[in-house]
Amino acid sequence: MPGTGIRWLTLTVAIIFASYLLDGIHVDGFLAALFAAALLGIFNAVFRPVALLLTLPINLISFGLFTFVINALMLKMVSGVVPGFSVHGFWTAVFGSIIISVVSIWLNMFIGGGGRVEYIQMQRKGNNRWE
Repeated sequence: MPGTGIRWLTLTVAIIFASYLLDGIHVDGFLAALFAAALLGIFNAVFRPVALLLTLPINLISFGLFTFVINALMLKMVSGVVPGFSVHGFWTAVFGSIIISVVSIWLNMFIGGGGRVEYIQMQRKGNNRWE
């Protein structure tokens, strides 16, 4: 359970970061971003697999680039439901979903399965070998 909470916070940070970078994404405060992150996680778990399955032919033809459109639609759906969180425009939603995905993936790289922050320390062991 701690892993879910930490990932929820990383998604919240990613949403706040996207709102700082893009003028079309507006977050009224931390609680609005926290609620938006929770709802985005729920929408991604429930609606995104169905949307990906329904748009599979288009996604295959576009080499997976249509997934960005699906992510943007999920972000627009959340902005329509959460008060204090708004996304203005389709392209803002596309770029916002890309920023949120990249920041969230980057932050989640440091979180292990148990919800703890982890890192790997490598040492050089002669002959250009790392362990």
